[in-house]
Amino acid sequence: MKFDDKIPIYYQIKNYIYRQIIVGKLAPGDKLPAVRQLAVDLTVNVNTVQRALGELISEKIIEPQRGKGNFVTEDRETIEKLKKLLITEQLQDLYENLRKLNVSDEEIVDYLQDYINKRKQVQS
Repeated sequence: MKFDDKIPIYYQIKNYIYRQIIVGKLAPGDKLPAVRQLAVDLTVNVNTVQRALGELISEKIIEPQRGKGNFVTEDRETIEKLKKLLITEQLQDLYENLRKLNVSDEEIVDYLQDYINKRKQVQS
């Protein structure tokens, strides 16, 4: 994983795990690698991983089981809320960037619809 120097590493790790859950690489009920293993895999400090996991636990995305490890929540509603949050963040970024280019709301909708239609044609 490549880290962005402008964003705290623990936050990037959280987002990495979020995305792993949303795309299905980590399914509900899956066990996460041990903290030390994650730290080695991501080449970061164990404390950084622990902070990210601590926040995921407090958000109820990850459920700790004493002596067994950390597991992805099986609560589908929580996972759906997470997906909606990530989509909203992406849409906010897109919207703000396009507004900086003086693109109107109507143009944004039109461009997005055109883009979707072109993607559908390519996939057909």
